[in-house]
Order: sequence, then structure tokens, then C-alpha cells
Amino acid sequence: MALKDLFESRGRFVTETYLQDLINRKARAYFRELETLEKLPTYPGLEDLIFKLQGLQCKLAVVSGALTAEIEVVLDRLNIRNLFSVIVAGDDITTSKPEPDGYLLGIERLKTAFPELNLQPQDCLAIEDTIAGLTAAKRAGISVVGIANTYPFHMMQRWANWAIDYFTDLELDRIQEQFDKASPDNAPT
Repeated sequence: MALKDLFESRGRFVTETYLQDLINRKARAYFRELETLEKLPTYPGLEDLIFKLQGLQCKLAVVSGALTAEIEVVLDRLNIRNLFSVIVAGDDITTSKPEPDGYLLGIERLKTAFPELNLQPQDCLAIEDTIAGLTAAKRAGISVVGIANTYPFHMMQRWANWAIDYFTDLELDRIQEQFDKASPDNAPT
């Protein structure tokens, strides 16, 4: 759990009860803040990319350290919840990124939802904006695009299979080409 790790890295050890109370307080504050926003801020090109990927029949999943309720409220507010087949949230796993557990659970859930795909990690593509996220995806055997939202492009370039500055820079034909090479029988997921 990232919050617990943060405390421990600072020499503080907290009880599970205290940690859960902090998580609940953070979630309540987050929901209150969301309620004040008429329109949620998103990264330029994100929603357009999601619709394009959906148009290509890609199976979309969210793998995040946020709580399920937090993810769902954002996806609902953006009117894109129905485009995601799977959500793996912080409350679904016991370890956080850079551990691969979230991605591995996401693959398992996609396999369950779409057994006909015979999905393997190399059939997937992650889009990440943190070093921990890039590391988690790679440890799970997933190719990863680094987007320079949180860290500069040159850092994303060092850690990712390829890097982009903006979602609008992600070329769909490059994604298709990568998966045609990796697994000619499977479509990208």
C-alpha cells in the first residue's frame, strides 16, 4: 500500500485502523472536491484516445492505486465508464506499483471476461505516467508507453518502451503494428 510505504520510508509505523481512517478521510475529501467541479479536468486528448481505442475493438482496463469508488465516479462523470471492461483499484490488491500485482490481476480479469482472446501480457499495452507504473507494467510483461504528464519526456523515454508528450501523440497504427508483430492472432487489448 503506497500510503503505508510512505509512512514507513519516513520512519513512522501506523496501525491498519489508522491507515484505513486516513484512506477514508482522503476519499471523502476527494468526493467533496469532485462535487464542486462542474467539469472534471482531464489531460488533453485522453477522452478522444479512449474512444478511438474502443472503435478499434480494444478491450480497455484501468489499473490504478485509487479506490474503486474514486475511479468509478471519475469515469461516470466523464461518461466513459461503459468503455472499460475491467477496473483494478487499490482496494483490490495488497501491494502497489511498482509491484506488478495490479496489472497481473487486470490480465486475469480480462481473460475471464474475454476467454476467446487467450490473452497474454505481451498482448497488452499499458499507458503510464509514473516510474512506479512503468516498472509495474514491465514487471508484468506488458509493453508500456510513458506519457510525460508527471515526469519529463526524457525520463519516460528511459523507462518506457516508447514515450509521448501528449495523448494526441499516441499513434494508433504504431500500437497495431506492435501487436501484429508480437502476436499475429490477437488484437490489441
